[in-house]
Amino acid sequence: MSALDIRTVGGSEYENWLRAVNTGFLSPPTPGTDQVERNRRTDAEGASRLLGAFDGDRCVATLRSFPQELTAVGGAFVPADAVSAVTVSPTHRRQGLLTRMLGRDLAEAKERGDVVATLIAAEYPIYGRYGFGPATWASQWTVEVSRAGLDPRRTGCAGGGRISLVDGAEVRKLGPELHERFRAGRPGAVSRVPAWWDTATGLLRSGPNWTEPYLAVHRSASGETQGLVSYRAEHLWQGNQPEHTIAVDWLLATTPAAERALWHYLCSIDWVTKVTSDGRAPDDLLPQFLPDPRAARITEHSDWLWLRILDVVRALEARTYETSGTTVLEVVDRQGGYGGGRFRLEASAQGASCTPTTGSADLTLGIGELGTVWLGGESLTRLVALGRVQEEREGAARKADALFRSPGHPWCPDLF
Repeated sequence: MSALDIRTVGGSEYENWLRAVNTGFLSPPTPGTDQVERNRRTDAEGASRLLGAFDGDRCVATLRSFPQELTAVGGAFVPADAVSAVTVSPTHRRQGLLTRMLGRDLAEAKERGDVVATLIAAEYPIYGRYGFGPATWASQWTVEVSRAGLDPRRTGCAGGGRISLVDGAEVRKLGPELHERFRAGRPGAVSRVPAWWDTATGLLRSGPNWTEPYLAVHRSASGETQGLVSYRAEHLWQGNQPEHTIAVDWLLATTPAAERALWHYLCSIDWVTKVTSDGRAPDDLLPQFLPDPRAARITEHSDWLWLRILDVVRALEARTYETSGTTVLEVVDRQGGYGGGRFRLEASAQGASCTPTTGSADLTLGIGELGTVWLGGESLTRLVALGRVQEEREGAARKADALFRSPGHPWCPDLF
């Protein structure tokens, strides 16, 4: 292990680093021109920080991080260290490379003043060791159109709104501003760089098998953009009858009326018998938009965004709380010690104060468990029942749940 050098990746080593990324993700090892161009641009726009472990001249492990903003409960944008492209080549596993790279990245993030670190975990067991906990979940829905009970004559937009098909150039103009309004109201949402929109619309191709999606926009009667959807058609003919599926890449809306109108539009396209959603929040409104909600069923469900708190005080003071109260948390951080300590949280609808204290703790929990409840998507009472949180004072978990509860489930629509 001592012969393996971990260092920041420079420009001349970029394709070597990208080859290691492809190897770790079991993609064709040699990066194509489109991939190199797309990734270089995304990394440049996102101010990416690239780490690589090198065995001689060959890169054998990778990590990418970049600045991100994460929406807390209440709408505050919190500075985050987004971690991505984490790989270790199969020839170099079990040599501590991930621990060294991630430890270095998190230490630098703490030094910069990032409040949290985020990632999307490909494998569940890995990241709890480093203080991350699952903080949002995603559900994919499949709608059986024939059972939905929609009348195509009555699926128009309410209040004079309108849905129009548009091209990628139009979405690149409309999307960023819509997304800014969307993420301000959705705990768990994250910021996007311009290259995200270029990749989503094909200006930057995401691979040789990329196909152009259909793109539709919902505008209010006054002309305000309130929703966008990207979707593709999966063709199937049975007995000379079309039984096509609409597969939604992503759908964003800033009002329930726009969201309803877009789902009704998708379910009313001729020849379509099924609509599959993107990964939605567990409490998504989609089934309730249908006359028969049973026509929509969850076909996939998984944890999604993982969160690692780096600054407990700033994290707890950044979010809002549903009620007034006080709780003392003993936070255990064995993975670097960035967030460990005992903290007194005094919260109200007007704001919160979090300070270190020597007073008796009400709850003892790991830094990963704090990350799991910070966005309001998990219950401390449930975690006590699972043995992951220790209640030092009877009823403390229920009392703290009343503080941490959020109006809805957090949702992160993005993969990074």
